[in-house]
Amino acid sequence: MSYDVKIDVSPIYDLLGSFMVYVTKKWIRDIDLGSEWIRDIDNQLSPGVRSAILEASSWPFDDFDVLYAWASCRHADGSVRDFLDHLENAPEDEMWNEIHELLPAMTLIDTRRIQTSYAPLLKLWYEHYFHHMEAEILELITEDAKEKKGLLDKMDPTALIEYASGGLVVDPFPELNTVILFPTVHNRPINTYCFYEGVLLIQYPVDVPEQDEEDPPNVLLRMTRALSDPERLRMLRYIGGEPRSLQDMAHYLLQPQESLMHHLMMLRVAGLLRIHLGRGDIERFSIRQDGASELQLFLESYIRI
Repeated sequence: MSYDVKIDVSPIYDLLGSFMVYVTKKWIRDIDLGSEWIRDIDNQLSPGVRSAILEASSWPFDDFDVLYAWASCRHADGSVRDFLDHLENAPEDEMWNEIHELLPAMTLIDTRRIQTSYAPLLKLWYEHYFHHMEAEILELITEDAKEKKGLLDKMDPTALIEYASGGLVVDPFPELNTVILFPTVHNRPINTYCFYEGVLLIQYPVDVPEQDEEDPPNVLLRMTRALSDPERLRMLRYIGGEPRSLQDMAHYLLQPQESLMHHLMMLRVAGLLRIHLGRGDIERFSIRQDGASELQLFLESYIRI
């Protein structure tokens, strides 16, 4: 049994992703923007706006699954402002009904809390940060989505997802009907994904042109950083045989899972690992064979061999 793949394109996803990274600081060591971006935003926002937005840092991280679900259920031609106005003004029962099929355990109480809590903060984020770059982001993600849509009838769904995401492998299972891919800029180069009832929503990063051709490209820097640590090289050697879970690696390498997670993220964003997603919550990791050849390609291209 397989699944359908859809490509969804909207700057709303980047609005949510950038807000999520800023307030939670999650993955900040691994995305290209890095902690310098956080400092720049801190300096850009007034103390009152910054304090209001950062209230969300203590709220449940799963709230973002709900916000992304609302984004995926929006009117196809709706703008960011339309989405924010709808989030702020729509009756709670309407908001609940929009995503009930995706999140059947969602309650009206949670709907009301998330809607009333996030609507004003996302508006602040849009007005004081995001709207300045909205047009540029829309151009980038639209161009990328056009390429991916052109491949829908030419590639197997699993192969298309792996290509777009740079290594996510979604094994078909009976409960999965649809995979929605959406491009973003802020989370580059990581992927995030949300499992819903019958639907998997996957964010994949869009490449941004390098600012200076004399500087090493980001993709080459990610690879060389990932391979500079002996522990990560040992992990690659162990994973090389067959897909392994985090528990497998912790047992074999005699390392706590918490310390291995950072190494796995470094290898993943460098394009050296595939993540296998299937039924259940256990991820398995395998070598992305294209990664080694890409390392040679980018290295030779940069040093002009």
